[in-house]
Amino acid sequence: MRASVGARRLLGTLGGIPVTANTPTAKVALRGPDGEVETLWAYDLGGGRFRLDNTPWYAYGVSWQDIVQAAPDQDGQLQFEKVVEKSGNRTVRITADQPFTDEWLKRIVELSASYEGSNRRYLGINIPPGVDLESITSFLTEQNVRWEYADPTYEQVHGN
Repeated sequence: MRASVGARRLLGTLGGIPVTANTPTAKVALRGPDGEVETLWAYDLGGGRFRLDNTPWYAYGVSWQDIVQAAPDQDGQLQFEKVVEKSGNRTVRITADQPFTDEWLKRIVELSASYEGSNRRYLGINIPPGVDLESITSFLTEQNVRWEYADPTYEQVHGN
């Protein structure tokens, strides 16, 4: 949970948004296997290294707080190159025909996970280190939710 802006030293603004020492200021572009592009907020650690501050929706093998290497393209957009250091967080993605309810999303949080979504039907779930991956995936299966491993990938969990 982030502290209020008043509790942090204001460094300036970025597009009208207050920037503090705890505000990610870079956007790193990642690509999914079908060419989907997503840009994740990240902290610039210097030397072309960035700590991701979003849960990815399309890319595989990367999770919230992973440290990645990225370099700007010809337009100045940072492009993901590789994961430098894993955070220990894991990502699964879920989809639904009907929007997830507040009560259902609260249950994800009660299981010690968090989520980010493009909408209430497509979410990335972050599973922190120390939380059993199978406890989350079992819950999703019991709820008849369509889900997939994103990080670790299915192949990393089950082999080829």
